[in-house]
Amino acid sequence: MIPLIEKDSLEQIKNFQEQKLAELLQYISQNSPFYKRLFAEQNIDISKIKTLEDLQHLPVTTKEDLQEYNDDFLCVSQNKIIDYASTSGTLGDPVTFGLTDSDLDRLAYNEAISFACAGITEGDVVQLMTTIDRKFMAGLAYFLGLRKLKVGVIRVGAGIPELQWDSILKYKPSYLITVPSFLLKLIEYAEAHGIEYNNSSIKGAICIGESLRNQDFSMNILSNKITEKWNIKLFSTYASTEMSTAFTECEHGVGGHHHPELIIVEVLNENNIPVKDGEIGELTFTTLGIEAMPLLRFKTGDIVQLHNSPCACGRNTLRVGPVVGRKKQMIKYKGTTLYPPAMNDVLSGFDNIENHIIEISTNDLGTDEIVIKIAVKNQSSEFLQEIKDHFRAKLRVTPKIEFASKETLNPLVFNPMSRKPIRFFDYRV
Repeated sequence: MIPLIEKDSLEQIKNFQEQKLAELLQYISQNSPFYKRLFAEQNIDISKIKTLEDLQHLPVTTKEDLQEYNDDFLCVSQNKIIDYASTSGTLGDPVTFGLTDSDLDRLAYNEAISFACAGITEGDVVQLMTTIDRKFMAGLAYFLGLRKLKVGVIRVGAGIPELQWDSILKYKPSYLITVPSFLLKLIEYAEAHGIEYNNSSIKGAICIGESLRNQDFSMNILSNKITEKWNIKLFSTYASTEMSTAFTECEHGVGGHHHPELIIVEVLNENNIPVKDGEIGELTFTTLGIEAMPLLRFKTGDIVQLHNSPCACGRNTLRVGPVVGRKKQMIKYKGTTLYPPAMNDVLSGFDNIENHIIEISTNDLGTDEIVIKIAVKNQSSEFLQEIKDHFRAKLRVTPKIEFASKETLNPLVFNPMSRKPIRFFDYRV
C-alpha cells in the first residue's frame, strides 16, 4: 500500500506540492483569522508564492503563536468540529486542536499508510499500548488508521505488564504500538513469570516517543537492549499533534518516510533559511489537506537531518532522521553542546540504573548546570565513577550525578497527568 505519489519522481512530487501550497494559501487567507491578519500586517501577496523555494518569503509560525492565539487558527465554525485534541505541553502550555470529519479521514489515511510502511497488513492484529483518552490525538489516530487497514485492534492502553501479557497470550497480536522502553518492562515481567516471549505471536513493535537509532541509523543502546533479548522488529516513528502526520520507518530502517500529499517539510537554520543538504536544522512544516487548523511554516523545535536518496523500498520521498534534540532543550555545558537524548542514551547502557531524571539550572556564573539523578539497584562509589567515565568517553564532559530513590523519581517520570515519561526538567532562568 504505497501511494503512487511516493513513487513519483522528485520533480513530480514538487509540482504536486506547489499546486497544493497555492490552494492552502488561498484557504488560510480567506478562513484563518490568524493568517489573514498576519498577511495584512506584513503586506504579503500570496499570489507571488509559486514554488516551494518561495516559502522563504513567508513568516514562520511558532509554538508561542499557537499558545497565544490558539482560537485564531481555527478556519471553521465550532459546529463542524468533531474531535478536540491537545498537545502534550512538553515545552509549554498545551494547545487545543479541533478536527473536522474530513480531518479525521485524513488522520486515518495518514496512519494507514504509515502502518503499511512498517509492514502491517489487513488481517493482522495489533495491541494498542497507548492511551486513547485525555485528548491524545495519536491514540485516536492509531485506532482510525488500523481500522482503515482492516486490522484487528486490542485497546489495552498504557502500562501494567501483567494485563499486556494476558492480552498477548489470549488474542495473539502480531504487532505492538508502544513506548520502546516499556518493552523492557514486558521482557522483565515475562522472565519473572516464565513466559516464553520469543515464542509469542509478536513479530514487531511500532515505537513512539523515544528514539531507536543513532544518527547513522544504527540501533542505539535502548533498541539493542530490547532486540538482544526479544527477537522482534522495531520500527521508529516521528509525529506531532500539530502536523497530524507521521513519519514512519519501512523495513530498511533508514528514517521516517515523508507523505508529500499531507505535508511540506523544510529544515531551517537560526535565520529561518533552509540548511544545505546533509546539515541539521529545525524541522518546519506546512500542512496540506487540513480543514480546521492548517499551519504554515510551523517550527517544531526539533533538530533533525533530512535524507534525500531513494529508499530500497521503492519510495522516492525524503526521510527524516532521528531527532538530535529539541532546540529549547539544548544545553551548553563546559563548552560542549548537549541534548537530553544523548544523555539518556548513555544512561540506558547500565542495567543497574532503574530510573533517572536530568535537571538543568542556571548557576551563579549564568551558565548551564546539569544534575542527573539516578535510582539504581546497587549503590556504590565505583559504579558512580563508572558512569562518569562513560559520560566523559561518549560526550567529552561529566555532569554532576546523584543517587536517588525509585520512590522519589517514579512519580516525576511517570506523572499521571502526562501521556509519556518525563525525564528532562529545565529550571533555567
